[in-house]
Amino acid sequence: MIPLDFSFTEGGIAQDTRGQIRFVNDFDMTAVKRFYLIKNADTEIIRGWRGHAIEQRWFYVLSGKFIVHLVKIDDWDEPSMDLEIISLELIASQSKVLHVPQGYATAFRAEDEHAELLVFADHDIEHAVMDDHTWPISYFRQFHK
Repeated sequence: MIPLDFSFTEGGIAQDTRGQIRFVNDFDMTAVKRFYLIKNADTEIIRGWRGHAIEQRWFYVLSGKFIVHLVKIDDWDEPSMDLEIISLELIASQSKVLHVPQGYATAFRAEDEHAELLVFADHDIEHAVMDDHTWPISYFRQFHK
């Protein structure tokens, strides 16, 4: 069993006749250095496996729903192919931020055609190339699309 050291910061939705405001007021962005937006071309594409030994990430769904798969890497040079995979749903209407600490690899699939995922990172882009580990989507044996 892998340690569950990733976490959620819960938010909410305020709605009135003017519309709605989604918020995550308890999300502390002190460590954030940059952000980017992911929008897959379709719902068949799985973006991953990509891991970070040093960097951490926070994920917030702007629209639609994503399935995120997480695996705790045991060896950055040659990880075990049998590592346990945790799969979670991230849904825009739930208005929460998923924190994934360093040491994990992730893979994402959009469940909705127009789903968008906002990603926050704690290192600048110059550092990113030094901590970017990738494996083919079929690398981990327990992965089921």
